[in-house]
Amino acid sequence: MIRKKKKYRLVIKLGTNVLTTDSGELDLLVFQNVVDQISELKAAGHDIIMVSSGAVGAGKSIYQLTSVKSTVIQRQVYSAIGQVKLMNLYSDLFTQKGLVCAQVLTTKGDFTSGLENYKNMKNCFRGLIKDSIIPIVNENDVVSLQELMFTDNDELAGLTAFMIGADKLIILSNMNGLYTGHPDDEGSELISEVSPNDTKVLKYISSKKSGGGRGGMKSKLNVALIAADKGIETHIANGKVKDIVLDILSGKKVGTKFLAKKN
Repeated sequence: MIRKKKKYRLVIKLGTNVLTTDSGELDLLVFQNVVDQISELKAAGHDIIMVSSGAVGAGKSIYQLTSVKSTVIQRQVYSAIGQVKLMNLYSDLFTQKGLVCAQVLTTKGDFTSGLENYKNMKNCFRGLIKDSIIPIVNENDVVSLQELMFTDNDELAGLTAFMIGADKLIILSNMNGLYTGHPDDEGSELISEVSPNDTKVLKYISSKKSGGGRGGMKSKLNVALIAADKGIETHIANGKVKDIVLDILSGKKVGTKFLAKKN
């Protein structure tokens, strides 16, 4: 149970490797666990914005392309197919909890400060949050070509957190957090807390990516350091662990916590 009375505005990012099984199928148990946690957080009065991967993987689970050879177009088509399945799943699960969710598809260009798209999207977020609707954000892969894409959804989550003035950013991976070496190496230890401006932690990670996601721990660390520097407490934790978000909000020492710089 959530013991803290303070109400937070949270951005929760769910990566592809969290939402899918080893075979690439959507992991329904994880989806249910996520929705259960968010329902409890909403009941406690917190504002929740989700940044969810999984559309391309969902598309591949429905249909295997045979005629399209371009990898760029394949990603577009799989995303177009899979986004429907992804949102239907979220909608069904949240409806069972008496909650409403909304799809927000965006491109990197929408986050250019000062542009009309930026202001429109920010106003949309405000409206959704004000009426207790849960925004589920994802990159619009149908129109985002390589040179215009986010680095990954970690970057999208960070930009969303800045836009809506989040108190906390929670990046859920299939890893327990940041380690002093490879997690499988003997003597490698989980780093439970990172102080503001502590760039020494950069030496502990590599750019290697895992599974079907575009981002790796290096991307997550970069986003976490930037967000913390902007005053947003950030956590990297294992989204496969039951009730991990509730544990973070309860103050349990799980994952890696990046302390926010006092601004």
